[in-house]
Amino acid sequence: MLDKRRIRLMARAAIYEKRYGQEDFKISSYYQKDYTSLNTWITLIWITAGFCLMAALLFLCSGESFVEGITITKLIILLIIAVGAYLSLLIIYGIGAGSFYKKKHIQAKQRVKKYMRDLSRLEKMNVKKEKNRP
Repeated sequence: MLDKRRIRLMARAAIYEKRYGQEDFKISSYYQKDYTSLNTWITLIWITAGFCLMAALLFLCSGESFVEGITITKLIILLIIAVGAYLSLLIIYGIGAGSFYKKKHIQAKQRVKKYMRDLSRLEKMNVKKEKNRP
């Protein structure tokens, strides 16, 4: 006879493995702080690369007209504005990435925990079924 609870647990486990399994096991293999800080640093590195590319592109597009009327004062003001924009961008994205990856780790850990609980229930059902067999 088929056990409906057992079939539901097996289906739920299979759906989890197909949808989230591989990524969640990778994420949950890290400590939360390690996963969050690693991915936050990666995000900040990419933000830095993007900012540098944007600044270079902006300078290439309007470099001639920019260099014509430049003075030391204007250059210092422009550098202060650029550094301020860069630092504010880093702070905003750093805080956002940190909270995003922390939340992602917590959710993955919860899904893995639920999956493992379902597997242990299935194991108990299998052991019980084997005991009841003649």
